[in-house]
Amino acid sequence: MIFREAGIADIPQIQIVRHTVKENVLSNPALVSDKDCEEYMTVRGKGWLCELEQQVLGFAIVDLKERNIWALFVRPEYEKMGIGKKLQSLMLDWYFDQTEEKLWLGTSPNTRAEVFYAKTGWAASGLVNKGEVKFEMTIENWRKRNLSRLK
Repeated sequence: MIFREAGIADIPQIQIVRHTVKENVLSNPALVSDKDCEEYMTVRGKGWLCELEQQVLGFAIVDLKERNIWALFVRPEYEKMGIGKKLQSLMLDWYFDQTEEKLWLGTSPNTRAEVFYAKTGWAASGLVNKGEVKFEMTIENWRKRNLSRLK
């Protein structure tokens, strides 16, 4: 598996991953356009992906402007292989190299994603959007988490 920065040419495969997930499914696939992906990866923030034999298995995109995780998704058949954790690490390391501002995300309640974020150091801080659980990560918590992994 290769982890690398995502580019505009990767958007078609990123969209495939986004549309194959079984949780946090888009009610209307047209809600997230290729143009949206391009803007979030090149203007508002940056994206990363994991690929195997030129097939995208997962991706992550962070939005510096809104200090938000815009996306972190892994194809269902590749879950529980560490891909999400590695993508999250790449994304958060880069984010906190850019700013010390707190970062947030929203995810559907009672999902594997909610458990994943809680286990990887995010702090639940209420609700956002249409009843999603809001999680926050501070630079201090991210640094502590990284230090504890090194011990």
